[in-house]
Amino acid sequence: MMVVFSSHSQAERLSDYPQKAIRLIVPYPPGGGTDIVVHAFRQRLTDSLSQPVVVDHRGGATGVIGTTLVARAPADGYTLLAHTNAGLVIVPQMLKKSPYDPLKDFAPITLATSSPYILVVNPKLTVSSVAQLIEFAKARPGAINYASSGNGSSTHLAGLLFNQLAGVLMVHIPYKGSAPAITDLIAGQVQTRFSSIPPALPHVREGRLRALAVTGAKRFFLLPDLPAVSETLPGYMVDAWYGVLAPAGTPELIINLLNKQIVAALTVDAVRALLATEGAEVVASNPSYFSKTIEREYAQWAPIIRRSGATVNE
Repeated sequence: MMVVFSSHSQAERLSDYPQKAIRLIVPYPPGGGTDIVVHAFRQRLTDSLSQPVVVDHRGGATGVIGTTLVARAPADGYTLLAHTNAGLVIVPQMLKKSPYDPLKDFAPITLATSSPYILVVNPKLTVSSVAQLIEFAKARPGAINYASSGNGSSTHLAGLLFNQLAGVLMVHIPYKGSAPAITDLIAGQVQTRFSSIPPALPHVREGRLRALAVTGAKRFFLLPDLPAVSETLPGYMVDAWYGVLAPAGTPELIINLLNKQIVAALTVDAVRALLATEGAEVVASNPSYFSKTIEREYAQWAPIIRRSGATVNE
């Protein structure tokens, strides 16, 4: 697909977009959730734009390296960023000095998918509901540990928010990723975890973990019988989302074209079904909705991070 801009004010280099391969930077190692979302739509985007969309993994420093690279890239539509809410919105607020500003340095294209986490416990912990977990934790401050995927991760912040709203003290134990956190939870080294759905659900079904709730604002369509935490703890809501952005200053015509084509790729029935198997619901928003989501979450997490004193390793 080739789009010709008619405005004479556009620079000549933007008169025909795209003219070459588009680099889509993933600021994490291969194999994670961002990869799953990106590869669900990448080939369809390549076909619709008639140019290769090349995934470029630039992991390191909790996503900061790859994110900074995009923030400083030319705003010409040829360098894009696929990111998570944790890496984009939470991590910069936990650094002493962030090299990028999530509210100013990027042009949101689309909020691609969203999914809640699932609150799971080791079956030896004698609780079977959120209310019982709160009661247990209040009676034994500091006796319950919760495993996260690392400092600054959404699973870290999910526990912080739970502590603050429930008035309890569950101790944060950071791991280097989901797999070791789940392993230690099953072994009883930690008692609970706010987990992404795909790695936890098989263990729930086989009885190695007990599911208490999902963390979204409402029940999740894939697990309709599981309550939301907010049904017991009003105001509690933590979602994991993935989105696509460009450097700030990218022409609106390019942003709108990319939005149209990525949304079209995401909303194909086969893509929706594939992402649902990974515990993700397609959102496929417009740029304005995504921008407002980023602003809202930045404001939501700022006081929680500040009160907790939580930091990430730089």
